[in-house]
Amino acid sequence: MNDRFQSLIAEVTTAIAGRPLDGALEGWLNRQFPADGPWFSSTVQACRDGIAEGWMCARGEPSLRWGRVAKPSEALAGFSIDVVDMNDIAGPHHAHPQGEIDLVMPLTPGATFDGQGAGWKVYGPGTAHRPTVRQGRALVLYLLPQGSIEFSQAA
Repeated sequence: MNDRFQSLIAEVTTAIAGRPLDGALEGWLNRQFPADGPWFSSTVQACRDGIAEGWMCARGEPSLRWGRVAKPSEALAGFSIDVVDMNDIAGPHHAHPQGEIDLVMPLTPGATFDGQGAGWKVYGPGTAHRPTVRQGRALVLYLLPQGSIEFSQAA
């Protein structure tokens, strides 16, 4: 992970430290770090650069690539950072014991992640899903409190 990328994400994680992961947080993130704003554009470019440099989304197959970019740390207010590159696919079912915050970055115009276009989606503690990208390709950056995630065999 490079310093520029960590600084961009730390802007968000330090701003949300201690806040409940809920609909109010999702709305706040979409207002403070909107999809049509400079932070979003810089983050998309930083992810594209990380993929090109080989330190991001280095695992998987062509339609589903992933990787943990950073373990939970004090510099990230206790969040981990993962990024997935998905192309018209459903990923593995998993649960979020402490919640999950997703930044959806469509690479194909109109691509969605769990029905969400460009912007933020927040799942509260105890939720679960099978992450799905439709209508093309998208990068999804997800923040997990303390890196907490539980994969399952559920359909």
